[in-house]
Amino acid sequence: MTILIDQPQFGTEVEGKRVLNNEKELEGDEGFRMPNANSFGHNFRDYEVESERQEGVEIFYRTNHINQTYDFVKKMREEYRKLDRVEMSIWECCELLNNVVDESDPDLDEPQIEHLLQTAEAIRKDYPDEDWLHLTALIHDLGKVLLLPSFGELPQWAVVGDTYPVGCAFDESIVHNKYFKENPDYKNPAYNTKYGVYSERCGLDKVMMSWGHDDYMYLVHFQILEVYNS
Repeated sequence: MTILIDQPQFGTEVEGKRVLNNEKELEGDEGFRMPNANSFGHNFRDYEVESERQEGVEIFYRTNHINQTYDFVKKMREEYRKLDRVEMSIWECCELLNNVVDESDPDLDEPQIEHLLQTAEAIRKDYPDEDWLHLTALIHDLGKVLLLPSFGELPQWAVVGDTYPVGCAFDESIVHNKYFKENPDYKNPAYNTKYGVYSERCGLDKVMMSWGHDDYMYLVHFQILEVYNS
């Protein structure tokens, strides 16, 4: 992908909606202020509270935790590191996310393009001189294009949600960890010990994380860095 951002400035209309829906909440005299509650009036990232999103989010994580195995992640990494699907600019990629809603998010049910622009705008206001951080905020969820046909149309459980190591025991701190008991790796002695297929202090670059939009964007950026450094 080519990094080109040649569209109107952040804060403009997106499909007839304002990107910043409540500027009084988002901006204070000293910069960005975290809103007091999510879109449904609850604390952020509360996976236990009853809400109109909670049941769907839990169903999502059950499916995710059952299917994210070590072998599945290896297969996805081998397939998608080829980067042979589509070539487009960053903004073209952003526009595709106007059709994507993250089923794992208990806080938001808006199209992901709004999330990208809100995040980038908030960080730009708080850190006006850190242009690299503005770009990072804008592209941090671009990997969710994996949900779309041109990128393979993967199911939500294979694209969104929190990430965690595979190939070793699933940690109890992981959201809705009870559903890992239905994952084939849970009872596999090769994968269910503390270190599993890894060795102590092997380094994060050796660890396989659950497959999704974050790992895909890592592969994209890694190959771009390899080109620049060659």
